[in-house]
Amino acid sequence: MSRADEILVENLTDILENGYSDENLEVRPHWADGTPAHTIKKFCIVNRYNLKEEFPIITIRKTFIKSAIDELLWIWQKKSNDIHDLKSHIWDSWADENGTIGKAYGYQLGVKHKYAEGEFDQVDRVLYDLKHNPQSRRIMTNIYNHHELSEMGLYPCAYSMTFNVSGNTLNGILNQRSQDMLTANNWNVAQYSVLMHMIAQVSGLEVGEFVHVIADAHIYDRHIPIVKEIIKNPQHPAPKLVMNTSVKDFYDFRLEDFKLENYVACDKKYDIEVAI
Repeated sequence: MSRADEILVENLTDILENGYSDENLEVRPHWADGTPAHTIKKFCIVNRYNLKEEFPIITIRKTFIKSAIDELLWIWQKKSNDIHDLKSHIWDSWADENGTIGKAYGYQLGVKHKYAEGEFDQVDRVLYDLKHNPQSRRIMTNIYNHHELSEMGLYPCAYSMTFNVSGNTLNGILNQRSQDMLTANNWNVAQYSVLMHMIAQVSGLEVGEFVHVIADAHIYDRHIPIVKEIIKNPQHPAPKLVMNTSVKDFYDFRLEDFKLENYVACDKKYDIEVAI
């Protein structure tokens, strides 16, 4: 069975059984009808995925991998903050009148900074170091820029990626301050695992371990009945991620360069409201 299924079911069950509820507290998130969106949560969940063994995508609920990769390319490759550059509408609730999410996510990755070796944005700095200085312990990105938080449509949730090379193996850690576990957990796991594969390929490295650290892992009150259902859904083996191995430049990847082989997942459609 998919290791991603096992991890997610373990996480969700733990939150339901042992989590802390904020139902009696004043909270910022709300539903579209104005009702406060309360959660039950666990503090600091750490999940480890061995990308050499399998691609971590759940089967108990279908993850739309093409849309997840499209968002990944929007942030990391296009470095865009314009929702018109996306094929999905997942960022519509946080867009301004111009259709941007402000100085958030891709915008932050695209800002150039001066270094001793030259001027780079954060993505190009990672790619440079993996090629020229792979044993560095400073290969990371951070988009939680306090100086510009007031100009962002949403404070970054997945805010920092750290890369580390051991021999010829690329490992990575995604730090996330907050996660809606039903809506976004495997979405983020799958897309950042794809990022690991992309960067490893163009850097001449083998992909290794992906570690996901979530500070506030929560289930929203209106999601609880759905969570209780999906954790009982049948589990299937993990599919295989197939990438275009001829791509050698990070910026040459296109959506059609990725596909999943033998992806069997529950295709029931759930009406999942997103808190804003």
